[in-house]
Amino acid sequence: MKARWFPQAFAQALALAFALLGAAYAHKPSDSYLALTVQGGQVAGQWDIALRDLEVAIGLDADGDGDITWGELKAKHSDIASYALARLALQADAKPCPLKATGHLVDDHSDGAYAVLRFGADCGSAPDAIEIRYSLFFDFDTQHKGLLRLEANGQTQTTAFAADRATQRFELRRASRLEQFLSFAREGVWHIWIGIDHILFIVSLLLPAVLILVRGQWRAAPRFAPAFWDVFRVVTSFTVAHSITLSLAALGVISLPSRLVESAIAASVALAAANNLRPVVGSGRWIVAFLFGLIHGFGFASVLTDLGLPKESLLLALVGFNLGVEVGQLAIVSAFLPFAFALRSTLFYRKLVMSGGSAIVLAVALVWLAERALNFKILPV
Repeated sequence: MKARWFPQAFAQALALAFALLGAAYAHKPSDSYLALTVQGGQVAGQWDIALRDLEVAIGLDADGDGDITWGELKAKHSDIASYALARLALQADAKPCPLKATGHLVDDHSDGAYAVLRFGADCGSAPDAIEIRYSLFFDFDTQHKGLLRLEANGQTQTTAFAADRATQRFELRRASRLEQFLSFAREGVWHIWIGIDHILFIVSLLLPAVLILVRGQWRAAPRFAPAFWDVFRVVTSFTVAHSITLSLAALGVISLPSRLVESAIAASVALAAANNLRPVVGSGRWIVAFLFGLIHGFGFASVLTDLGLPKESLLLALVGFNLGVEVGQLAIVSAFLPFAFALRSTLFYRKLVMSGGSAIVLAVALVWLAERALNFKILPV
């Protein structure tokens, strides 16, 4: 019965996976990277904005061939400057600082090509505080984040702008390390919650936690304690592993190509889901969590490395971001475990949640793996 059920379920899951992927791509979050340097009354800025986001907002691909050339980008320089600077406002000690574009470049980040807009502002005299209003892309992408690096008076402040935190004030003479820490902790929580590949990997490892492997088949665990400790081992192993590589990558000790990392993450999701359907690893899933957690750490690090923080700020951001990831991860586990344990003996859990859910995850992960390894898209972004 199980052998006949699996191909049919997998085919149905594959169809559903395409629908899920379409939704995921349509709501794919984005980041921009804003760097401001205040010297006296002068502000120098650089804003890295993803070409894929600008294509949605103002259109860059003039010939519609799917590739944005330097010529097409250059022809849109004035439109990019007008669009972006209309969505950024600076006030120094409550007085407006008019922004003016000074140059255009292009650069590559871990997730693709970015337009680089350089600009300046004259605030008159050296301010004690700056207020920044950021509203880029919020009208059509409420998940967009603007990552800020602000340098003034020998100090570096960092934060993330979001739709619900679009206006923020910065004291230039009294930089708060606690505020920086909490800002990146929030960013870590957000990153794990919107990182669907990370979530699916964790969920795939957690699905069998309330079951035991008996002669190659999953059976309901008799007691809660073994299930809890199984989850504890899996989550702890994943946490330790990704914390190691997150730290090494963010500090520049180790660097891996983005395509390799993203492909390996997709492969980890596929293998974890496949193990649920045709179990090979039972109680040793914590080892799998650790090994693949090392790869996921490089994925977590991309946000911090792309921001280009100086060493002293990077360490603070690293700790805060990593703590946020753990808080977000524990929230997922806390919501999942009681639900799974209560339903572990039901056909609903074993067939629909465990087998059906794992089949869907496997289908999604295989599509991701093909796209990331071969650098193509099945569905339009």
